[in-house]
Amino acid sequence: MYKLNFLQYNNMQNLHINSELSLNILSDNQKYLELEKEFLSKYSFENINYFSFCKNGFLGLLLELNKKGKIAISLGETQSLIDAANLFESLGFEIVYLDLLKDGNVNISKLENQNIDFLFLSSYVMDTFVKTSLEEVKKLTSAKIISNASAFFDNNSDVIYFDAYKLTGFFTHSLILFSNDLFEEQVISSKDVIALKNILEALENQKFETTTKEIFKEKLQNILKDDVYFFVDNKQTLPYTLHFALKNIKARELIRTLALDEIYISNGEGCSLGLSKPSRVIQVMGYDETTSRNAITLSFSEKYDEQTIEKVVNKIAKKYLQIKVLNQGN
Repeated sequence: MYKLNFLQYNNMQNLHINSELSLNILSDNQKYLELEKEFLSKYSFENINYFSFCKNGFLGLLLELNKKGKIAISLGETQSLIDAANLFESLGFEIVYLDLLKDGNVNISKLENQNIDFLFLSSYVMDTFVKTSLEEVKKLTSAKIISNASAFFDNNSDVIYFDAYKLTGFFTHSLILFSNDLFEEQVISSKDVIALKNILEALENQKFETTTKEIFKEKLQNILKDDVYFFVDNKQTLPYTLHFALKNIKARELIRTLALDEIYISNGEGCSLGLSKPSRVIQVMGYDETTSRNAITLSFSEKYDEQTIEKVVNKIAKKYLQIKVLNQGN
């Protein structure tokens, strides 16, 4: 099995929860507190809250922050946050959006002369994994930066959150880490110890392979020539990811047929979440929906020798060319 979509979906195995972690209002809950402390010290934050990683969950965060200041959101963030922002606006509230440039970078220049208090901006863009320098962003704004740290943690983030589903393969609560009193303290019944343990375990076992990317890209280009192209500069993406596109094909056709050979790839969030929707991020960059269906995103967690990489690339190329010929005949 070649799991080249682990940043979109990482299925944990052998889950086990110790009864000692169960929370009780009449107990000191020492085991839970130790686990929470371990998580907080890992990222140097003071507090953990739990929320649902969906439209309604993010809406709750936005409503809470709206009491304290003005909010801006990058259009390169997770789909659930964008959905929540749209609902937030429909309720009559204001949001400043940072659009994406044609090359996939976040248009951080929009922060200039903006009085922003809270900025939802991660150190990478969804789907393409184009990197954003939060250090440079801090030169443009004094806003608290709230980031998705599921695929990469940048210590320039003032608040971080983790996507439980992408990290574990299970929809438990997700976690948001912060300092001071940014969010209200949660009651004991809101503390999801299963989420805490599983997400911490997933992060501790998270592996990133950085040597495969360039070899994979080179072999792909050698075989497919002009049939492969790129929306983004892969030198600007996370080093354990590769983003490319294949002409005259819908990614889902290739995704489905490769899955039969246990090669797992993705088009982006809309694909990995089971929505059968092409990459929204590519469309935000200025491409139409049809073109966005060409996109393929890979992420590498294991080291493969060159012979294995060549085998996988050949399989991808063979299936792609077969589908392309069939499409031309229709």
